[in-house]
Amino acid sequence: MPQRDLYDVLGVSRGASNDEIRKAYRKLAKKFHPDMNPGDKKAEEKFKEITAAHEVLSDPKKRKAYDEFGPDSLRTGFDEKAADQVRQWRRHGGRPGQEVPFDLGDFETVNVGGVGNFDFGTIFGDLFGGGVRGRRRGPPSAIPGRDAEAELQVELRDAVCGAERDLHVDGKTLRVKIPAGVTDGSRIRLTGQGGEGVNGGPAGDLYLVVRILTHPGLRREGHDLYLDLPLTIPEAAAGAEVVIPTFEGQVQLKIPPGTQSGRQLRLRGKGLPDLKGGPRGDLYAVAKIVLPEESDALREAVKPLQDLYKSDPRAGISL
Repeated sequence: MPQRDLYDVLGVSRGASNDEIRKAYRKLAKKFHPDMNPGDKKAEEKFKEITAAHEVLSDPKKRKAYDEFGPDSLRTGFDEKAADQVRQWRRHGGRPGQEVPFDLGDFETVNVGGVGNFDFGTIFGDLFGGGVRGRRRGPPSAIPGRDAEAELQVELRDAVCGAERDLHVDGKTLRVKIPAGVTDGSRIRLTGQGGEGVNGGPAGDLYLVVRILTHPGLRREGHDLYLDLPLTIPEAAAGAEVVIPTFEGQVQLKIPPGTQSGRQLRLRGKGLPDLKGGPRGDLYAVAKIVLPEESDALREAVKPLQDLYKSDPRAGISL
């Protein structure tokens, strides 16, 4: 199915300002967000399409390339060198939308199931690179197939715990193991799933380059994870034991008396594993003290606290 124009996806004109694009995205994302449409697969696919369009059109460099080259600019491996070749071809009579007369080699369309059906697009050969070996020429002989490379988006939970996902390649369904501890840039090789060999040569390999998706409740720094932990005033002042979630289940965390906002409480070994067998990262619960809802009773209750401060809490602020 032809890819929809990204401007049509967001419902804006090609001359739309950045602010108009942002407003259109926010309106549509709110309407089709999975949380607002639980169990609605069509809304989920629409949300992914909207997000992908916004990712391109909100980036000045990507938008400029899309305006000039259209869907070709979204293909794996498209770079400035490839863009220059297309420009030269057009200057010599080629037209936008006309087939580019270059040896592009074989291609595959790759969709990843389980974490959403992400269309990696056409994987080009000589013109667009993308990790594909150039076509060999010469007398007929056994020639290995090309290697291919594509991006695999992985949920943070799967990066921590590991998972298996279905991968749909050229009409085949493959079961792909995502090892615990993968990070941005990790490469997963699918042996023999690249381009077909020639004259009996072996098939190439397909390399999946991992990109870890952001998580709404966690921040990731290396192998460590950070979770904002709301605390009541009594819990922070007097100490408490609270239950917090981890990817492996709930755990009890002791809150020391006198905990200030911003204090990081460490849970050892609850972060990302290390693919190379090194120590696992930690999970840090970052204290965020929460006031009760505003009321006359609250104002009266906190008045005596003012006399407990031994110094000015803003004394260290300077510019």
